[in-house]
Amino acid sequence: MGTEVVAAAATAAEVIPTGGPVCHAVLFPFMSKGHTIPMLHLARLFLRRQISLTIFTTPANRPFITASLPASAAASIVELPFPHDIPEIPAGVESTDKLPSVDSLFPHFALATERIRPDFESALENLRPWPSFMVSDGFLWWTEDSAEKFGIPRLVFHGMSNHAASVSRAVAGDRLLFGPESDDELIAVTRFPGVRVCKSDFEETARTPDPEGPFYDFVMKAFGAPSRSYGYVMNSFHEFEPVFADHLNALGKQKYYSVGPLCLAEVDDVCNDKKEVVLAAKPAWIQWLDEKLWEGKSVLYVAFGSQAEISEEQLEEIARGLEDSEVTFLWVIRKGGGGLEERMKGRGMIVGEWVDQRGILGHVSVGGFLSHCGWNSVMEGVCAGVPMLAWPMMAEQPLNARMVAEEVNVGIRVEGSGRTGFVRRGALENAVRELMAGEKGKEVRRNAKEYAKKARKAMEEGNGSSWKTLNLLIDELSNKKEDAR
Repeated sequence: MGTEVVAAAATAAEVIPTGGPVCHAVLFPFMSKGHTIPMLHLARLFLRRQISLTIFTTPANRPFITASLPASAAASIVELPFPHDIPEIPAGVESTDKLPSVDSLFPHFALATERIRPDFESALENLRPWPSFMVSDGFLWWTEDSAEKFGIPRLVFHGMSNHAASVSRAVAGDRLLFGPESDDELIAVTRFPGVRVCKSDFEETARTPDPEGPFYDFVMKAFGAPSRSYGYVMNSFHEFEPVFADHLNALGKQKYYSVGPLCLAEVDDVCNDKKEVVLAAKPAWIQWLDEKLWEGKSVLYVAFGSQAEISEEQLEEIARGLEDSEVTFLWVIRKGGGGLEERMKGRGMIVGEWVDQRGILGHVSVGGFLSHCGWNSVMEGVCAGVPMLAWPMMAEQPLNARMVAEEVNVGIRVEGSGRTGFVRRGALENAVRELMAGEKGKEVRRNAKEYAKKARKAMEEGNGSSWKTLNLLIDELSNKKEDAR
């Protein structure tokens, strides 16, 4: 495989301009759409600044990346074979989106990516022009060792907010989770006045004095290696979480560069021919939203991401809660949901495939977003000015939910929701009614629209805070390359 990878790198170099002082960057997204999409948005921002790119991925993930980039982009894609002899992972699975169970199989999948390293380094060594810097996902911790081996500055692509990163550090540093006996007892995070968390907001590995197992092994590697990196790229904007962004940058170690919301990177891009053909015919869900707009109905968009595993019992409670709320809804269900489509077609639409979430949230008929509070979804909801119902389920989502409902006040927390919570239909019905028609709903709607304006301002070419931050980062790394010469 090594020879094939080297040849691929050499072929990739042919599409990279070699004349003049070209800045060349390496991007390596984690094998999951939720991680890949925002990094491809970042790629567009680099391309807009005349930076040539080499993007590393695996064969099964290449088509999605190819389709997501402009056809004329100065970007090449290098395939690295994914290991196919991992006992826990089904053959042919190269993305967490395809795992039968994310909860049990994710750590095995993530740890297995380290076996890609030899091929990655063989390709990296043969890249021309030589990369000025590398941006790789935080879950690909081993790329830090590769970057150091070749003297390439590495930026960690961080999939969480400044808020979650700051609070997690403070809680771990002050050992706040080892005092309370109850998982739901509120704990004051003294470094941030007014911020409170509970044990159930965090993964089991953070709540256990002596954790062990594959997930703990992954966490130790993924969150240890970045301490040696050049810095972090954050999919956020300073105006959304200034206290936490400033806190991280005051730590005096690596810099944290808030260059988002990255989902706005596509707003002004010219579509390539393939996308124009696709967009010429509206998807069924957009046509349905158009109909609701003509009918004068406000739609609740319901989506819990591609990773969450929801029991049949909980799905039934969600269905009952939505029915009882009497709102019109568009519900995306990744797995399961058998029989719900026919039963609920009079009240809402159920979609069982991947959708353009930004397109849905940007539709005029959408007036609310019931979300798991994955960070990409939070940013997309904020950019669309759509208020949220926060229903966190895993990872750092409970912290995101607290931020949405308690810090920036652009959403309402669903009662009983959380990592281990079971939400009853009545609690969901009440939350939906409040968001879509209540006084609290009006308040968070106003706030969401204000933050949408700030998000667009942050990404404004020339003057936006995120635009300037990304330019600063590129200038720093370009000068670093010149100094190295």
